[in-house]
Amino acid sequence: MSSKTSPTTDLERSLAAQGSRFLIGIDEVGRGAIAGPVAVGVALIDTRTKSLDAFPPALRDSKMLSEKQREALIEPISSWLTASAVGMVEASEIDQFGIIAALSKSASRGLSELLESAQLRAEIAHDGATIILDGSHNWLGAEAGGVSVVVREKADRDCALVSAAAVVAKVERDHLMVRLGVEHPGYLLEGHKGYASAAHIEAVRSLGPSSVHRVTWLTKILAGSSSDTNAGVQADL
Repeated sequence: MSSKTSPTTDLERSLAAQGSRFLIGIDEVGRGAIAGPVAVGVALIDTRTKSLDAFPPALRDSKMLSEKQREALIEPISSWLTASAVGMVEASEIDQFGIIAALSKSASRGLSELLESAQLRAEIAHDGATIILDGSHNWLGAEAGGVSVVVREKADRDCALVSAAAVVAKVERDHLMVRLGVEHPGYLLEGHKGYASAAHIEAVRSLGPSSVHRVTWLTKILAGSSSDTNAGVQADL
């Protein structure tokens, strides 16, 4: 894949040439946060009705974009894609089942929303689809529903379809974190979006965890207030 910061559709076009009419980009957001849900973005394109190369020129890995830039991309991304969805699993489920199971469950919810149309499901079954998954291993597991999965490290940077999925997920999760910040004042969730900033860690130590915190992830934060503790928490994420 390209080492540039701009994504391409090289992999997408290769998969389409191999017979996949439908391509689905998948990426997660919020995996390393200590509060709020993990979100999985799912972006689908029908290569018969949409141009792979018509993706927004400003599209990048969501981590390379400012909040304003991500917001501005939502409409052009929606125009380019055939459909998109975001699945989420809240903190209590992450505590109960672990992050990998939560990622898989989030993807399942996103895919279920994406494939609500019986006609679309039938067309995918007939004409073929391939999922492009960001990461180093297939954490979808059985939730891929029998659809072929291609795993690529840095796909959120290099593959336009996965970049789009990440931006959609990031914007939707950020909006939720702003609302949760109002519901749970004092933790500044609307600012750091649930990640382990210094202010967030201090708030957890002062106030204790809220109902949207991943309690099993907070052992070192709640155990003490030393700088070593801070470093340990960050390293674990």
